Amino acid sequence: MKICPLLSAAFATSLAFFTLATPASAQIGRRFPSEKKIVADPVTGIPLTFLTSTPAGDSKIYQTHPQWTSDGKWVIFRSSRAPGQAMAVNEETGDIVQVTDKGYTGMLCVARLSMKLYVMRDPNAGRGRGSDATSASPQTAAAAEAAQAATAAAAQATAGVPAGALGGGGGGRGGPRGPLQIVEIDLAKVFADSAAGTLKDGTAYERVCGTVPAEMRAGGDMALDANEATAYFRTAGSDLADKLAPGQKIAERYGPRGMGAGPAGLAGMNLTTGEIKFIVAVGFQIGHVQTNPWVPGEIIFCWETGGKAPQRTWTVMADGTGLRPLYPEADYEWITHEAVITKDEVALAIMGHVKIGAKTDWGVAGSRAHPTGLAIVNLRTHEMRIAGQTKSGSGLWHVNGSSDGRWAVGDDFSRSLYLIDRHTDEMIMLTTGHKPTASDHPHPTFNADGTKIEIESAMLSADGRSMNICIVPVPKSWLARTYSDKIPQ
Repeated sequence: MKICPLLSAAFATSLAFFTLATPASAQIGRRFPSEKKIVADPVTGIPLTFLTSTPAGDSKIYQTHPQWTSDGKWVIFRSSRAPGQAMAVNEETGDIVQVTDKGYTGMLCVARLSMKLYVMRDPNAGRGRGSDATSASPQTAAAAEAAQAATAAAAQATAGVPAGALGGGGGGRGGPRGPLQIVEIDLAKVFADSAAGTLKDGTAYERVCGTVPAEMRAGGDMALDANEATAYFRTAGSDLADKLAPGQKIAERYGPRGMGAGPAGLAGMNLTTGEIKFIVAVGFQIGHVQTNPWVPGEIIFCWETGGKAPQRTWTVMADGTGLRPLYPEADYEWITHEAVITKDEVALAIMGHVKIGAKTDWGVAGSRAHPTGLAIVNLRTHEMRIAGQTKSGSGLWHVNGSSDGRWAVGDDFSRSLYLIDRHTDEMIMLTTGHKPTASDHPHPTFNADGTKIEIESAMLSADGRSMNICIVPVPKSWLARTYSDKIPQ
């Protein structure tokens, strides 16, 4: 789950209730007219393709997960065009198509190997059963947690932490309590019937893979295995304390947002049979569940506190072996927003936004008295290398990289986007002007071939807050680069 800027209580609460609504508001496959616009960045001049351009509550999938369909033609995103539903936009035509009609909770999981979308869904939503704010998407669920911790804004200001620095996202211990289904949606059929005008009932396009029982207290943090035969998800069942490994302690709430307490667990569902297998229990709150898209059974997750954690990043295999910190951090380091970028590497941000010598409610972490920047950790060798860092400001915050190892990318508190050539360590700003008042950060994610980056942007928003889906190209001159160890003559 995520929340990047610390939202006001009123705004956070309104967001949470907005996405909680899951009416069958318009049929799956409903089409919306193209809003596609190409706008030159006012500073860099780079052409930005806005696939949506109206204030309709758009937001991208979190940068830990795939965004494009397996054919590379459609981008899946969240939107309020049909409250509580997911959308797809065709990158070439700009056509927008609704791809759910019964709502979802948490992460939208787009398959990389097939034209499928997997969602977790409350089968009782809209049938009179109450539900709390964390039934919403990862963005708005965490917004509800921000509402509960709104007093942290004042503490943040007095602690010398920049506005928005408490970002990071909630793990969601207070998530859905009823049984949850994992549902497969056949996007190819949806798109074909939508284009032909031969839409059927929503059940014609979906398959219920299985049901997670209520006692597991599953959350919407979900990710597909590399072979796409299993979905992994977070649990918070009452029996998890008994499943902790010897020596593991149950963590208490941590930091000004009162998050991070355990225990929590991970489980997986076989998407063919619906069989559920428990994976591991840990003593802290789990968030940002993701997988290695190239290595079956490899799971990455975090200790979610809403900010600095005692040990942020973790990894484990699907059989429960290999549980360990991904990057063992020091007390003075503020680690956040990890994302698997290649089969052997995870990018993460080592924050450098706190004035040297200042002490915040999170301790002494996050200053440039120590190395900071966009770090890349090798899962096999455990080596860490800093790929780049801005010269001032917050440093890079939400990070990603291309799967071929050529590029890294990150945004900062100003909503500017920076591209790094990993061969030369050169860094350029791709785009700015996305308004620090925006309701969220760009959260960059590369497409499969590493030629473009999806962000969410408020550049076109009259209110300075509402977001749109935007595609940023890697400059042609950079894509044309070749590399040699020979000295030019």
